[in-house]
Amino acid sequence: MEEAKFSKSGVPYMHFGNGQPLVLIHGLGEVKEGWHNQFELADQFELIIPDLRGHGECTKTEGITIQNFAADVIGLLKELEIENAHILGLSMGGAVAQEIYRQEPSIIRSLLLISTFHYIPKIFKGLLFENRKAKFESLSSSGSQSEYLAHMALYSWNKGIMEKFSHIFQPKHQIFMDSLKACLEVNNHSLLPKIQVPTLIIGSQYDSVLPVWIQACMHKLIPHSKFIIMRNTGHLAKLEVKNRFNRLLRSFLTQQNHAALKR
Repeated sequence: MEEAKFSKSGVPYMHFGNGQPLVLIHGLGEVKEGWHNQFELADQFELIIPDLRGHGECTKTEGITIQNFAADVIGLLKELEIENAHILGLSMGGAVAQEIYRQEPSIIRSLLLISTFHYIPKIFKGLLFENRKAKFESLSSSGSQSEYLAHMALYSWNKGIMEKFSHIFQPKHQIFMDSLKACLEVNNHSLLPKIQVPTLIIGSQYDSVLPVWIQACMHKLIPHSKFIIMRNTGHLAKLEVKNRFNRLLRSFLTQQNHAALKR
């Protein structure tokens, strides 16, 4: 396991590999180590993998917003003197990736938006937050929140996958709730048509957290984006079908590298 470093502003991150820079941004309640299955990409890419504010080893707990998550990542890249990078975001991390584009579009070579969202309709806000708030509260006190959310996020409930999920999903209750509220405030309807970098959107067939129709809507809004539905997996394809998932990432990123060489 790669050892974490800390930026001057207190962002914990892993940084290793060779090639074009690729930032991996985790989802709600996850930690940077949740990208373990993608460490193999370091043979082709320079990986930068941060903990978002309040998550994992990050002790900064104030200002839990998508805007601040994005600003932290941008600050880290500037500190590392990385002029631009491929930015991959999963779930909430995909919202962070979109916000990075809003704040600093020149820092992005391409966007990879995985099982994510650009907007959550009002009817689903109650379902995702208000109706589940009491459930999350009771599960947090009993210590069974991770198991409950694993059954939501995963298509395969076999013991091995469930155990891996428990290692990468380490929510801190108040940070989890504040981050979820921040997600519900996202509205990128007007941003997506302005995206001018190559964009890959991946949805999962059995995603019950952020259903694939949300990513289909994003595809329609982002000019010239590529949309792929991964079969027989849930919200966390990076965990459940890592080989297929990694091949998709390599294929898209390699295409972008070849296109850049021709320009």
